[in-house]
Amino acid sequence: MAELETRELEYFAALAEELHFGRAAQRLGIAQPALSKAVRRMEDRLGVTLVERSSRHVALTPAGQVLQYHGRHALLAVGAAIEKTRRAGGRETQLRLVIKPGGDANLLSGILAAYARRPDARQVDIVFGGATDRADHVRDGRADVALLYVPFDDLTGLDHETLMIEGRVAVLPPDHRLAGRSEVTLADLAHETLPRWKGIHGSGLPGVEPVPGIGPEVADGAELTQMVLLGRAVAVLPRSLTRPPHPGLVHVPVADAPGSALVLAWSQEDRRRLVADFVASAVEATQG
Repeated sequence: MAELETRELEYFAALAEELHFGRAAQRLGIAQPALSKAVRRMEDRLGVTLVERSSRHVALTPAGQVLQYHGRHALLAVGAAIEKTRRAGGRETQLRLVIKPGGDANLLSGILAAYARRPDARQVDIVFGGATDRADHVRDGRADVALLYVPFDDLTGLDHETLMIEGRVAVLPPDHRLAGRSEVTLADLAHETLPRWKGIHGSGLPGVEPVPGIGPEVADGAELTQMVLLGRAVAVLPRSLTRPPHPGLVHVPVADAPGSALVLAWSQEDRRRLVADFVASAVEATQG
């Protein structure tokens, strides 16, 4: 039976995300020829073509798309096994919370204060994740709990409590045709160019979706802001993620957009009192 090593899956995952051998090799810290040879060996061993190559273009084949999906989950499972095994061998002295910088809607101070009042409260370490990878921090054991935005973040394999539901706003350059409105609708935005978030499919907005291959790909809020400032895209964000407002951008409420929920999420398999107490404190602080 053909087998793949964890390192090979890591190589292929980087290539599948970058779709560029040079950038993927640089990200992995290896030479480009070494990455090319590794992918060739994987293809020979599996008996399938994983990527279509040309001098200007790299694309995943259907087989490559399957390996990208299942390989990602395999890597997460391996990482989770390692982290949870280490954790099981020692005392629980701290809880790790992953958040996006500025992605707590100003709720975190109250949550931490409520948790600190518990007689058995532990130290809470704050881990900063990217725009799209915080759920993976919980799945693979790097964090115990995460603040996530629904429907933007994927909650597969996670339990959660909703802490807040808020409206969404369109983020526009000041010379945009909609910038002078007091509010806009989803229909107004249907033909606008939306950014494509790296590693995320869809916008979570009915009838307003990024077109494959159209619109800039962004990995974080700084890149998104720059693209909107340049007039390359418009964005639709939860209201709390636009505070404080950028002085060069216009924020207009989207009247009929479904609400965005800020949730506290944790692994469905995690039944530790440490996590349950923190979740209860978060609910108490935001809904009490």
